[in-house]
Amino acid sequence: MNGSIRLAACAALLLAASGCSDERVVYRDRDLLSGVPTAAGGYLGYSNVDEKLTVCGNCHVDKQTDWVTTAHADAWNTLQANPGKQAVCEGCHTVSENGNEIETPNVGWVATKDPRFHDVQCESCHGPGLNHVQNPGATQPLASLGVSIGGTDGCGECHSGVHHPFVEEWAESGHGRVEPAPSTRPECIGCHTGQGALAAMGASDAKYEEMNSTTPLPIACGVCHDPHGSGNDRQLRFAINVPNEQENLCMRCHQKRALPESSSPSRGPHSPEGPLLLGEAGWFPPNMPIEPGTKILGTHGSDANPRLCAGCHVNSFQVTDKLTGNFVVATTGHRFEALPCVNAQGAPTGEADCPRSERSYASCAKSGCHGSQDAARSAHTTAELRLTTLAGQLNAQLAKVPASEFSTTDNRYSTAEGARFNAQLALMTGSEVHNPFLVEALLIGSIAQVQQDYGVSPSAGVDLTLKLRRPPGVHP
Repeated sequence: MNGSIRLAACAALLLAASGCSDERVVYRDRDLLSGVPTAAGGYLGYSNVDEKLTVCGNCHVDKQTDWVTTAHADAWNTLQANPGKQAVCEGCHTVSENGNEIETPNVGWVATKDPRFHDVQCESCHGPGLNHVQNPGATQPLASLGVSIGGTDGCGECHSGVHHPFVEEWAESGHGRVEPAPSTRPECIGCHTGQGALAAMGASDAKYEEMNSTTPLPIACGVCHDPHGSGNDRQLRFAINVPNEQENLCMRCHQKRALPESSSPSRGPHSPEGPLLLGEAGWFPPNMPIEPGTKILGTHGSDANPRLCAGCHVNSFQVTDKLTGNFVVATTGHRFEALPCVNAQGAPTGEADCPRSERSYASCAKSGCHGSQDAARSAHTTAELRLTTLAGQLNAQLAKVPASEFSTTDNRYSTAEGARFNAQLALMTGSEVHNPFLVEALLIGSIAQVQQDYGVSPSAGVDLTLKLRRPPGVHP
């Protein structure tokens, strides 16, 4: 047999042996429904318990990657580590009917006790995923933004009750209300409605049950917290420890009109808390008692209070009976009150007006700014009295300034208008806490500038030296 015939024969043998085809499996769909208990009610849970890989996460990889970093992904272990754990707690630490719009009881973990339903997974908020997996074209229910109070879906179904009354407290806060006028004005909706706030924060991909509602939503749970995870503590959409008005969650809204507007000189400050805390609010007169190139900060806006706004306004603690030591109530700080009115046991009452002696200064001592509640209360009283006195003096001077200096049509911002802005800033609730040192300097400088520019002298009895103790917060 010559060489060419031998090669042809060998080739034929090889083709016959291989069957002329390649039997390797290049791709095969994973069986996502393997092992799902029929009693689970259409809930799927984990496809890999050890890796915390949800069935949903096999396709929604980006959401799975974010979610696995959240506290929800470790909810079961958190419960098991609690010495006071009870079976009744399990429904909120597992996949069940809690948190989504499906009201069928005894599903998921409750029905099966299968570990694949440990933790608060995708279906805890979105409902059972069986129909969507079997028919990907079927729409999976959207999760609620979290506005339901004592309802059958949303964050409030679990984040409520005696031990963690997040939603109950939130409902009593300003965030839990929608004010009629700001919620309809285009320039206001970014901070006064849930829909507008999400858009302003760049959460354009946020999809939620109420997204097509024409009714303005309050600043609910899902506005500040990203349910899928964010990389920030507590799943917050922005950090709370960054001293920057655009990068700090609270300051993104609490920083409007902290500086006077030359185009609208009659408009006073509006929500200036962030810039005030950072030493950047107010009209700086030439006669202001501050060295050039320096910034006046208080302890509240310094490294001594790393959580900044939240250091005072969001503090959780438990109240116990002073006589028996028995648990009374837990507070989560979601009323966002730095100085809440409390009863004799120290539990917040939800009242807005009460004497200073009936307010808790626990957040002041806990944040590290003050040695005790009494010390914080005393400092508050001193600062408020000082600023009220100076603002009263400044307003008395401004009453003698010609009305033409407050013109809205002369295309200039006068000393009188700047001084009036500072007086308004000083008398806003909270200015004496957010940065009394800056406000005192603004007022003293304004009083001196009004005297120089208009010849209106202050009363002889008013001390125009810096009296409030300045902490080591004056930085170049």
